[in-house]
Amino acid sequence: MFVRIKTTPNSPRKSVQIVQSIRASDGKVKQKIIRHVGIAMNDKELERLKDLAEFIKAEMETETQPYMYPPEEMAKMAIECRKKKEDDKPIHVNLKKLREEKRIVLGIHEVYGKIYEEIGFDRIITNPKRNTSSANILKDIVLSRLANSVSKRESVSLLERDFGISLPLEKVYRMMDKLDNKAIANMQDIAYKKTCGLFKDKINVLFYDCTTLYFESFTEDELKQNGYSKDMKFNQPQVLLALLATEEGLPIGYEVFPGATFEGHTLVKILKQLKLRYELNNIIFVADRGMLSNDNLNLLEAEGFNYIVGARIRNMAKQIQEAILNESNYQVCKEEGNRTAVFEQSKSRSLIVHYSQDRARKDQHDRKKAIDKLLKKMSKNSTDPKALLNNYGYKKYLTVEGTARLKVNEEKIQQDAKWDGLHGVISNLKDIPIANILQQYRSLWQIEECFRVNKHDLKIRPIYHWTPDRIKAHIAIVFAAFVCAKHLAYRVGLQYKDLSIEAIRKELIHVQLCFLKHQETGKRYCVPSNVSYDAQKIYQVMGIKLSTTPFELK
Repeated sequence: MFVRIKTTPNSPRKSVQIVQSIRASDGKVKQKIIRHVGIAMNDKELERLKDLAEFIKAEMETETQPYMYPPEEMAKMAIECRKKKEDDKPIHVNLKKLREEKRIVLGIHEVYGKIYEEIGFDRIITNPKRNTSSANILKDIVLSRLANSVSKRESVSLLERDFGISLPLEKVYRMMDKLDNKAIANMQDIAYKKTCGLFKDKINVLFYDCTTLYFESFTEDELKQNGYSKDMKFNQPQVLLALLATEEGLPIGYEVFPGATFEGHTLVKILKQLKLRYELNNIIFVADRGMLSNDNLNLLEAEGFNYIVGARIRNMAKQIQEAILNESNYQVCKEEGNRTAVFEQSKSRSLIVHYSQDRARKDQHDRKKAIDKLLKKMSKNSTDPKALLNNYGYKKYLTVEGTARLKVNEEKIQQDAKWDGLHGVISNLKDIPIANILQQYRSLWQIEECFRVNKHDLKIRPIYHWTPDRIKAHIAIVFAAFVCAKHLAYRVGLQYKDLSIEAIRKELIHVQLCFLKHQETGKRYCVPSNVSYDAQKIYQVMGIKLSTTPFELK
C-alpha cells in the first residue's frame, strides 16, 4: 500500500490516492485504488492531503479488526449485515404484517466511533482486561455527548432510546472515577501524538488561551472558587480551563486550574508541561494579552520559545504611547490604508503596532453605539445618576446626596478616537516578516472557536458535579468528544468541503435504521434511512460503506 499523486494534464488538479499493488490472474501487477483521499489545487493543499493520506494508510495497515457496534445484540447484528456485500435477491414479505420495533441512530457510532478508535481513545483507561466495561462505557458517553450534549443521567436515557444501548447510570459514575490523573494524562498524550501524525510532527505554532467554567452551585472548595468570570457569573464558583491548539484549531492539551487563578499565572505550569511531555522545539507560542507580563515574557525566552503575545498599548508608559500615536513612525503596508510601526523594547523583543482602516471603522462604530446608549439612558434618568451605574446590583447600597448634573466629556471622546484602528503585539521573532507575525496573531480566533464549540456545541458548562475528581473527569469526557469533533471536521474540510461541527452532527443524526418485525414469522427486517449527499461524503471520507438497501436481519 502506498500514496500516489495523480496529475491532470493542463490543470493544477492533483489527486491524492492510496493504492495497492495486486497481481492479476495473468501474472501482471496492477494498482488498485483503496481510498481516494482528495484533490489538491495548490502545493499547500497537496502537502496537507499527502500528510493525511499517510496518516490514513498507517491506520489501515495497523487495523487488526473491523469496527464493532457497542453491546446491544440487535444493533450489532444490523451493523455487521450492512458491512456485507449487498444481496440482489428480492425479499418477499407481506408489508401489512410488518410493525416497527425500534429505530436507532447509526451515524454517530459508525463515523465518530471509527474516529474515536483511530485516534486511540479506546486506550485511555489502562489495564484493558480489568477495565473493558469502563472503556466501552467511556466511548458510549463520549459519543452520546457528540450526539446531544446533556447531563450524564439524560445521556443514559438517550443512549437507550436512540442508540439501542442500555447503560446503568451508576456504571457511568464508576467509569468517571477511573478517569484519574494518569488516565487524563494518557488521553492528552494520545491526542497530541495523533495530531502530530496528521502533520508528520510539523507543528510549529501553538495557540494558548483560558476561559472560565461555572457551576450551578454557590459552595467553594479547593478547585471551585469565585473569580473573574468570563460568563459574567461572578456570584458562582468556577474553574479556569487553559487550552492548547494548533494553527488549524486541533486541540493537543489542556489544564484545569482553581477558579480564582489569574490566567496570566497559568503559563508557568503549561510551559513545564510542554517541555516535559511533548519535547517541542522551534515552536511559536501565540497568546492573547491576558498572558502579557514581563515575568511571562522572560519565562518564554528562558525556555527557548518564540512568541507572539497581544499588547496593552493604552497601558504603556506615556513616552511609548506618544510614539505609538505619532504617525511619522509608521510605514505603509501593501494593503491600502494599513500601516505598521516597530518599537524595539529590548535586544530580544519588539512591540509591533498595526493600524487597520477596518478596525478603525469598527472602533468608531462601537464607541458611537455605546455613547448613544448612554445618552438615551441619561435622557430617561436625568435626575437619578444611580440608574446609569452598572455594578451587578451593588448600586442599591449607594446614596446620591445633593444635586448632580451629568454631561458627556467630549475631550475624552476625542482622546479615545486617537486609538481607533490600532492594535499591538509583542514578539521576539526577528527573521520573520511583520505581516506574517500579525497574521499568526489574527489566527488566534482558532482558540476562541475551540472555546465556543466546547461551551455551546458540547455544553461543557454549567458543571453539575461537585468533587474535584468528578469535575476533572467531566472535562476530560468533553475534551475527548471535542478532539473527535475537530479531527473529523478537519478531515471533512480537507477531503470534501468545510462543514461545521454542528452541521456534521445533524447529518450523522439523520443516518438511522428502522427495525421491522413480521407479526407471524417473527423475522426482522432493517430499512436504512435516506441520507443526504453531505452524509454520504462524510462516510466516504472515513472510508465507511453506506448502504440504503433494506435487508433481512439474520
